[in-house]
Amino acid sequence: MSVRQCRLTVSLIVCQMTFLMTSMPPLSAADAIKTDVVVYGSTPGGFCAAIAAAREGASVILLEPTKHVGGVNTGGLSFSDSNQTVRSTVMGLFEEWHRRIEQDYKARGIELPYSVGVKDQARWTYEPHVAARVTRQMLDEAKVQVLTNRVLQSVIKEESRITTLVTSDGQFAAKVFVDATYEGDLVAAAGVSWTIGREGRQEFGESLAGKQYPKEQMPISGFDAQGRTLPLITTTDAGQEEEGDRHVMTYSFRLCLTADPDNRIPVPEPANYDPARFEAARRYLQSGGKKVSIDLYELPGGKFDGNNSIGGQFSLGLIGACDDWCEADQAGRDAIWEAHRQYTLEFYHFLSTDPAVPETIRSRFASLGLCKDEFSESEHWPPQLYVREGRRMQGLFVVSQKDILDDPEKEDPIVVSSFPIDSHDCQRIALKEGVVNEGTIFPVRMERRRHGYPYHIPYRAILPKGEQCSNLLVPVALSCTHVAISSIRVEPTWMILGQSAGVAAALAASEEVTVQALPYPKLRERLLAQNQVLNLPELPPLAEQTSSLISIDPGTLKGFVLDNSTAELKGTWAHSTNFKPHIGKGYVHDERRADGLSVAKFSFNVPRTGRYTVGMAYSPHETRATRIPVQVKSGPHTTTLIVDQTQPLPAGQHFRPVGTVELAEGVESIITISNHNTDGFVILDAIQLIREEDK
Repeated sequence: MSVRQCRLTVSLIVCQMTFLMTSMPPLSAADAIKTDVVVYGSTPGGFCAAIAAAREGASVILLEPTKHVGGVNTGGLSFSDSNQTVRSTVMGLFEEWHRRIEQDYKARGIELPYSVGVKDQARWTYEPHVAARVTRQMLDEAKVQVLTNRVLQSVIKEESRITTLVTSDGQFAAKVFVDATYEGDLVAAAGVSWTIGREGRQEFGESLAGKQYPKEQMPISGFDAQGRTLPLITTTDAGQEEEGDRHVMTYSFRLCLTADPDNRIPVPEPANYDPARFEAARRYLQSGGKKVSIDLYELPGGKFDGNNSIGGQFSLGLIGACDDWCEADQAGRDAIWEAHRQYTLEFYHFLSTDPAVPETIRSRFASLGLCKDEFSESEHWPPQLYVREGRRMQGLFVVSQKDILDDPEKEDPIVVSSFPIDSHDCQRIALKEGVVNEGTIFPVRMERRRHGYPYHIPYRAILPKGEQCSNLLVPVALSCTHVAISSIRVEPTWMILGQSAGVAAALAASEEVTVQALPYPKLRERLLAQNQVLNLPELPPLAEQTSSLISIDPGTLKGFVLDNSTAELKGTWAHSTNFKPHIGKGYVHDERRADGLSVAKFSFNVPRTGRYTVGMAYSPHETRATRIPVQVKSGPHTTTLIVDQTQPLPAGQHFRPVGTVELAEGVESIITISNHNTDGFVILDAIQLIREEDK
């Protein structure tokens, strides 16, 4: 199904749904199941809201429209991006959940490559089934009643108060309600104002609003021989650059993959695969483009979390196909879900079989499969589509770009957020002179830091206007702009927002006040009691950017030294100074991609012909690659060395000898290092050449 066909189908479903809703007779709340707090949506924000409310003494029912509990946290996403936050501020239930995951592994004798107690930038990874087990344990301990397959059909209100939710399987009455859906379904059903898509730049004075074009234009035609747009192209007219629209950032699945033959199940063959669907990607690759892949993050259990590549041109995101998701009914969402699943299967098939894809990438993905021990109820396929943004309530306070970058402190904070502003693609446009992806906002981090800007999200941002609804809290589809949700949209923030909403719901139910009238000091007291952090952090000072940043000056070392700063780099290389000592002002690494696309080339001339010992500087670690190809060419001589960077350096030395080569004076010599078929991080710090006769 094409993107346009998908939109047409969903539009028809939405029209049918609207007719049915307006044609329904009035419903009575007499037979409703009663409780203090109803949370609709078992997303990470939802299950945290339910647990927090129950721990405050409220009776709680958690309703989930599907059969899956835990949202994306238990549905494929296997590290929740807190590595890009100020970790000391993401506490409360988020940290407890991670500590319990860590304890789950330790109880089985498995040591994770990180410690939750250490607030550094390590990735806190886990397997989906472990996340699901811990989530269920925490819900059970809190005595939350969890009911799945309850699709919201309508809402009964008395003036500004919701009294009852009518679902596909039962009616539920409560004093306070929490909309924890990604989509803002209860917000819409309750008649609360909402928006979707992107604001224009003038609306809130946001430089990152409107259309965004940070990616390079692809030098290909987006049209076929008849002048029609190719598949996977969403439009030929993106609209005015300053203006907003109703597009949302692309959705995708987070795949759980493995190469372990004892746990690997082949990725299913797609139904009705048509190679022509990927003609645009094929043309891009044939033009020399390289950004067609899936980002892989290593997990415990020999697994990988496969994610849409935010920097890629073609990846797991089916750009444009998610725009109608939020306003579709369950049948419409099922159709969009299946369209995304089929696209993902087809893209994976393309990556692993198409001759246009580089062999290293084809073989890499052909070697992986789904995991036998994950998602058994959904044939090992992730049950949750990654809904990165949906509806956004228009509440008492709208969080925007200025609240993140310029005015971070608020009088009524319920979370400290610090994930970078970061959006995935929204459109793919065929122009007369090429094809360009639009909508990406590359991570906006604080200068020389690995996290975004710390800022408060105020309690008012999860509150509807009182006249619209006085007993509803909205921690996920909260009141903010598209630019702001691009920072808020990650699980550390949503889980703590959910916890805050749960505490507020329990207090409002107990005090019998509207959520807008709940005194903030009382809420703050209980949030702190539940181990939250509400003060903006004092960040450690940055070292001055002077020559003192050089760990070891290459000019003081023996022999002929080639620092990474002198190499010609192709592909992805990330700069770092984390491991010390290092040569010069740091080193680069390939982010463990193993895609054969990260290549470093040193070109140099030696002063004298002879046999040279090649030394390599790197920081040894068990996560490093064990078979890094290092090719040395000089005149008629070509030598390939294989380097194991898990091996320690000689005591007191900055380089480890990795081989000897013949080098000739008077000709250009070339050393090439790549991540072709590597099995860990490739570290490029410096190369040392010492002539044997000069030792």
